[in-house]
Amino acid sequence: MNVIDTTAKELNINSDELIREGVKTYLEKLLAKVETEIFILAKKHGVKDVFELDSKVKEGFISEQNAYDDYFAFDNLEADRDKIKKLLKEL
Repeated sequence: MNVIDTTAKELNINSDELIREGVKTYLEKLLAKVETEIFILAKKHGVKDVFELDSKVKEGFISEQNAYDDYFAFDNLEADRDKIKKLLKEL
């Protein structure tokens, strides 16, 4: 008997349901972390999303040099957020 089966038995819950709830909790925690990082980047540059950041760089309101690394981080975080949200919907 492994730890999942033992825990499920002690909590009187199906082991599949325990795993599902564990994955859901993990994804929700990860989503909160990603959204916090997105918020920090958005606040830093005074934008809502990566597209607005790109527009402000193109318009000259934000220096490309100052936003270069943040742009890619922002883009990757938004993609991660979308993947996590999709996974949560599938649970």
